[in-house]
Amino acid sequence: MSNTENNPFQHIVEPLDPTDPEQQFYNLSKLGDTRYDRLPFSIRVLLESAVRNCDEFLVKRSDVESILNWKQTQAQTVEVPFRPARVILQDFTGVPAVVDFAAMRDAVMKLGGDPEKINPVCPADLVIDHSIQVDFNRKSDSLQKNQDLEFDRNKERFQFLKWGSKAFRNMRIIPPGSGIVHQVNLEYLARVVFNHDGYFYPDSLVGTDSHTTMIDGLGVLGWGVGGIEAEAVMLGQPISMVLPEVVGYKLHGNPDKLITSTDIVLTVTKHLRQVGVVGKFVEFFGTGVAQLSIADRATIANMCPEYGATAAFFPVDDVSIQYLEQTGREAEKLAYITKYLKAVGMFRDYNNISQDPDFTQVVELDLSTVVPCCSGPKRPQDRIAVSDMKKDFETCLGAKQGFKGFQVPPERHNTVVPFQFNGKEYTLSHGSVVIAAITSCTNTSNPSVMLGAGILAKKAIELGVSVKPYIKTSLSPGSGVVTYYLKESSVMDYLSKLGFEVVGYGCMTCIGNSGPLPEPVVEAITKGDVVAAGVLSGNRNFEGRVHPNTRANYLASPPLVIAYAIAGTMMIDFEKEPIAINSEGKEIFLRDIWPTREEIQAVERKFVIPSMFKEVYEKIEKVNERWNALVAPSDKLYTWDPKSTYIKSPPFFDGLTMKLQPPKSITDAYVLLNFGDSVTTDHISPAGNIARNSPAARYLTNRGLNPRDYNSYGSRRGNDAVMARGTFANIRLFNKFLNKQAPQTIHLPSGETLDVFDAAERYQQSGIPLLVLAGKEYGSGSSRDWAAKGPFLLGIKAVLAESYERIHRSNLVGMGVIPLEYLSGDTAGSLGLTGTERYTIIIPKQLTPRMIVDVKLDTGKTFQVRMRFDTDVELAYFHHGGILNYMIRKMSEN
Repeated sequence: MSNTENNPFQHIVEPLDPTDPEQQFYNLSKLGDTRYDRLPFSIRVLLESAVRNCDEFLVKRSDVESILNWKQTQAQTVEVPFRPARVILQDFTGVPAVVDFAAMRDAVMKLGGDPEKINPVCPADLVIDHSIQVDFNRKSDSLQKNQDLEFDRNKERFQFLKWGSKAFRNMRIIPPGSGIVHQVNLEYLARVVFNHDGYFYPDSLVGTDSHTTMIDGLGVLGWGVGGIEAEAVMLGQPISMVLPEVVGYKLHGNPDKLITSTDIVLTVTKHLRQVGVVGKFVEFFGTGVAQLSIADRATIANMCPEYGATAAFFPVDDVSIQYLEQTGREAEKLAYITKYLKAVGMFRDYNNISQDPDFTQVVELDLSTVVPCCSGPKRPQDRIAVSDMKKDFETCLGAKQGFKGFQVPPERHNTVVPFQFNGKEYTLSHGSVVIAAITSCTNTSNPSVMLGAGILAKKAIELGVSVKPYIKTSLSPGSGVVTYYLKESSVMDYLSKLGFEVVGYGCMTCIGNSGPLPEPVVEAITKGDVVAAGVLSGNRNFEGRVHPNTRANYLASPPLVIAYAIAGTMMIDFEKEPIAINSEGKEIFLRDIWPTREEIQAVERKFVIPSMFKEVYEKIEKVNERWNALVAPSDKLYTWDPKSTYIKSPPFFDGLTMKLQPPKSITDAYVLLNFGDSVTTDHISPAGNIARNSPAARYLTNRGLNPRDYNSYGSRRGNDAVMARGTFANIRLFNKFLNKQAPQTIHLPSGETLDVFDAAERYQQSGIPLLVLAGKEYGSGSSRDWAAKGPFLLGIKAVLAESYERIHRSNLVGMGVIPLEYLSGDTAGSLGLTGTERYTIIIPKQLTPRMIVDVKLDTGKTFQVRMRFDTDVELAYFHHGGILNYMIRKMSEN
């Protein structure tokens, strides 16, 4: 991935080792520019990519100058190109990407081009980790049963992906049952330094999952992009990005011996949300970083989307090299990684302050101030100290409906609902825990918290403590290595005895694949309208995401997940109240079973060893026998099966011609939905359960499916007919038109309340364009391309919001949907907008980035908004009707 012919920086190329002149690198220190030594380490990665790929066409010498001049240009919205070294996908986002590639081949063929030009140029790894659900738990064969069901449900999708792995060059697929994409990336896929085509250069990537940032903890610069944008990168297009501000986050002090990395990350998340880092890089430095393991750093970097930054970078240091050695990387690789990074000034010593670069601003955290904490009940940034949890939940119960409120009337605060389970009587009340899941990439990559959970389980069992049998407990490790060291250290048996059996290797409860709750539990929740709780070690807890019946969901460390499962409620003060009373009638407190950092580290040193990683990963691509036995077609063009309810050729390219259409104004549009703040991609395009009364369920029923075969929205992302019907289908969607939570809206011409899809279909039949009105942080959450594709298919031409999550705005641009933003100080409220007006948006013939345009209402009112096409490249995509159309036309040119 280097362009040598026209590269004006060829003079700084030299061998890394004089005895091996074939292995070269671009020696940035030879630029002879003092600005380089003051650049943040993350910006140095962008600079190296620009220097190596400089061809005076896609990447220009002026781009290199802009990056070198970062200190002056960072606040001036200067656009630069970035060519990452690779792309990573998971299957929820990977299936639609491969569907798009297959459809693009068809479209290129129709336009007279060579369909095989649609092929990844940039290496792509796809990890199948989002398809497995917690259907079975608490039994020793739960893992096998869940994996069998996963295969039965998803055979069509898996066959399609296997076709893709054969049909497209440069695409590697890691089979189901291997682990969570980000943990596999950290432990196996990460190169840290590439050695390719005779050149050394920094590993870097973009991924179709927002938590791609986890790899930043290992010193590999990466972040999440929409699936649509990732496809363009795979086809060789650089990412066009505004040169970011870089916030330096200084860590110092010593964490208390009872603190976990999860406590640190939830504290950092809340702090950086308050600082305001949306669209910025965060780079960590200070003596405190040297004390954090790579797993700790990766946990902090993983949560980057929750504090809104683009990347959360920890430059490579000695601890990074030790981690690479621990995870089984070869000595030869470690040698050239260290040598290369030192040669280009990208190797960090966190105790050496003379290495500290310039930052846009610096914020600090004293690690000694961190206390045990959780986040919730509806957002990852809403951190609560564990000591305040009981009081906070009581406050949330009665508070007005919102991020911290359930609006339960005072007379119903003490509701108690008895129910029978397995022949015994139990009760549920507000705050009762019904799901306790150790799940997701955030924590399962971290031996300290996983072993901490195991040691806590051992102490709990030894003191005669148990978890109530109706609570849905589960353990879904991020890789086979986790199970290996839990077994070798003898704590797995104790986890199993508490109900935390291994149920699968994948992103399960955190993505909404939590499976069904026991029927008596659901009936009790429904009967008493109980605010039941889920507690999980994941990174997302948005409304309606974890499970439809858990209205309160809390993020917590794995040991705390077990603690709350034992307590059976969030309404407990662990300091003052016992976590349980054992069979002998003795009060057991959390402090009696909580492990210290020293205890955990002693076990980790003994049992988390390189041979485990080598053994697990040497066979990772061949270990799944059902995957190996799958037969898939080998044709270069995909033969679409009209009977398939999983894989369908999308309508995005219907009628596409080589000729561009000039942009048109949006005339007399109706508002389909009127939202407040923090509408997430889970609200827009849910990933979990398909409700039986939804438009998607009706479609699947009409295709002859039973409800048990619906699977999830995430698994059906290869079928646009399901996904369009699933758009805005989250049962927790709050639409101001209705003033209540429901996946519905008002069809304004008739005044009827309809499911969102049905209303949109009626507008489309009348040829009426649609808008969405929204508040702040529209589209926060997962990097879900269907949150832009779905609205496009519903006929939504533009969204008008106060602000956008970075990835979602770019996805809207990629689909040709116009992201409009209120001017500073304006809101729907200040402008007196009700959403019942009809809107005309004047789109001029000549467009410029971030230009201001006029909006006219049928009431006679006029106001101005900003079009959030931030770069010239984004405008080019818009003129083509979206990024994929742009690529098809480009690939069809002779």
